[in-house]
Amino acid sequence: MINKRIKTLRKKFSYLNIDGYVIPKNDEFFSEYAAVDRLKIISSFTGSAGIAIVLRKKNYLFVDGRYTIQAEQQAGKQFKIIEIHKFLPSKILKNITLGYDPKIHTRMQLKIYFGKNLRLKKIDGNLIDKIYKEKKYKSKKFFSLNSKIAGENHNSKINKIRNILKKSKIDFLFVSAPENVAWILNIRGSDNPNSPIPNSRLIVGKNKDLFLISEKQKASILIKDKKLSEKQIINPKKFSNLIQKLNGKSFIIDSQSCSIFFENIIKSKFKIYKINDPTYKLKSIKNTSEINNMISSHIKDGIALTKFLYWIKNINKKKITEVDAQNKLEKFRRKNKSYLFPSFNTIAGTGSNGAIVHYRANVKTTKSIKKNDVFLCDSGGQYKFGTTDVTRTICFRKQSNSIRDKYTKVLKGHIAVATTDLNRYDTGKKVDARARMFLKKDGLDYAHGTGHGVGFFSNVHEGPQSLSKFNNIRLEEGMIVSNEPGFYKKGKYGIRIENLVFIKRKNNKLFFENLTLAPIEKDLINFNLLNKSEKKYLFEYHLNVYLKISKFLNHKERNWLASLI
Repeated sequence: MINKRIKTLRKKFSYLNIDGYVIPKNDEFFSEYAAVDRLKIISSFTGSAGIAIVLRKKNYLFVDGRYTIQAEQQAGKQFKIIEIHKFLPSKILKNITLGYDPKIHTRMQLKIYFGKNLRLKKIDGNLIDKIYKEKKYKSKKFFSLNSKIAGENHNSKINKIRNILKKSKIDFLFVSAPENVAWILNIRGSDNPNSPIPNSRLIVGKNKDLFLISEKQKASILIKDKKLSEKQIINPKKFSNLIQKLNGKSFIIDSQSCSIFFENIIKSKFKIYKINDPTYKLKSIKNTSEINNMISSHIKDGIALTKFLYWIKNINKKKITEVDAQNKLEKFRRKNKSYLFPSFNTIAGTGSNGAIVHYRANVKTTKSIKKNDVFLCDSGGQYKFGTTDVTRTICFRKQSNSIRDKYTKVLKGHIAVATTDLNRYDTGKKVDARARMFLKKDGLDYAHGTGHGVGFFSNVHEGPQSLSKFNNIRLEEGMIVSNEPGFYKKGKYGIRIENLVFIKRKNNKLFFENLTLAPIEKDLINFNLLNKSEKKYLFEYHLNVYLKISKFLNHKERNWLASLI
């Protein structure tokens, strides 16, 4: 099937006068979880990041270190898999012309990937859409968040942005990332799987101008709630007309999410400033209401996770598959009325599948979970109102000293992050180094960041904050990040321990406070490798889990949880 699609695509190259075509993971809104996954259509690769290049006789798939194994398994027959941090497309491809869709690429993206070594040709109308008609994702109308839930009304947020524009002496901000539109206007939607984000764009003027770029029917709640008038909601097809009518000289566009298509329209009349949308920073610092709602959501999620962990650790069935496990976890989550849907596709990998960082089980490839296996489960949920993400690695029988040592060193890294003095280690880069130091002593590492930012009832992955080797953003009170060091033995097993944490201030000291409330596997720990403070942390963590959720468990579940303290 994939081979047929590639052949059909190549047939279009001659009359378009191109040597190849570029297919990124993202859609027109640069969503991580897009309703239309063109990269999957052309390559079978299901990871959350990557870029494919189909040539006349060769195909390449560029992915980061998280996905090299997965890409080999899913797309390796048709594509040469390249780790993008080691080799950019510009280092491999020379003197050819590549076609691209200007609606799904930013200028920065093309510059990074292709530099000046390649000729790029704009192709109007996406070629993947022309060779394959994807079923339309059923989306609904946008809905509003009460300002009490959001903790701040939309006018206050708009005024913050206007003050930034006035100080910068710039007339307009083009908010091209839907997650930022959602935050500014206190709205949510259902345009994409796994994320409550409304696909829309926004123009904010430094004075009174405010326009939502969306279909009026989908955005009708904004008129009803008197957030916007009917005249302020502009059909995307009339975007160019709107730009020509605006009075002013300058625009901020976000280099991460403003496509070449929209950039060219704005540039036709205005001077543009390519800087990060200031909304990212504003949104990353959660207010008291957002934090409290996230705490409440994690209590609900912790109940489901604890019930699941007890179930899978004590199941009597002879055969249970990865799919059975992820379906069971979903059932536990659905018992809570405030649960909506997963915040990403559950990763349930047993044995060698656990070594695939973003593995996804399906009915065709699912493996039976064996008693001798190490089982990794990474999952999350979207609740009213909050977003969760947690990973646990568990076992069913005693494991080798080698595996237990690796797990314990991952745990030590996890605890080192959780107990970080953020006044001293004040950036994601510095904290990331603390997570890796115990593995590093043995010459070991993991090919992903230690943590990503998390949104409030929004995207499970959110910037600008993260815990990674490359992130120098200062960590501030109110930010939420994941804490998820890991270790992966290709073809054997995977280990990852993940909690979400938020940054809290007390007595002028900044520190991480756990959001996640689910027990950590103790049967994999080599306690001889833990010091007194690490053992104390583990005790206090499990005591806190017990105090918060035990009353929602049955007798057997409660006793099991108590035994972990």
